Amino acid sequence: MTTPATLDTGEARTRLHELTVIDVRTPGEYAGGHLPGALNIPLDQIQRALPDIRDAADRGDVLVVCASGARSENACRTLAGHGITATTLSGGTGAWAAGGHDLHKPEGGPRASWAMERQVRLTAGTVVLLGLLLGVLVHPAFQILSAGIAAGLVLSALTNTCGMAAVLAKLPHNRPRAADLEATLAALRAR
Repeated sequence: MTTPATLDTGEARTRLHELTVIDVRTPGEYAGGHLPGALNIPLDQIQRALPDIRDAADRGDVLVVCASGARSENACRTLAGHGITATTLSGGTGAWAAGGHDLHKPEGGPRASWAMERQVRLTAGTVVLLGLLLGVLVHPAFQILSAGIAAGLVLSALTNTCGMAAVLAKLPHNRPRAADLEATLAALRAR
């Protein structure tokens, strides 16, 4: 697989008015701050939104963003697999904010939640500690939990994917409400 085309924050800022920006983070992460005008379509909902994204791409360029760029690259690959050209923001919203650009926060929207990377670190750390603790107090076989998490982290680094993030994204606080996603898709159609 090839790496999707990228825009740096300067290029994206200059072209922001002409881009359809799709933020593929969870609704809680999106609520914590997003690029101006970005629409929230979580990565696990991209397949559902393909027809509307295809129409948007036919009308102009699509920029896909996430926190650091990994999820947006995955989304761009998925879109490319369906014949839809999209670019990703190099460094994601983290680079956007670090460049001194404002992040918008929706009013009355979902409550901001921890970034997915932080949720993964908390979960991985908790399971590792639990495996070690149970291995000492109950039975050494519980240390397999810690080894499993370590193996998962190595695999995550090698493949630039994260199975734990995919599982955590399915938790209720990370899922879009059906009405929110429909409103987002309606806004995408109206552009």
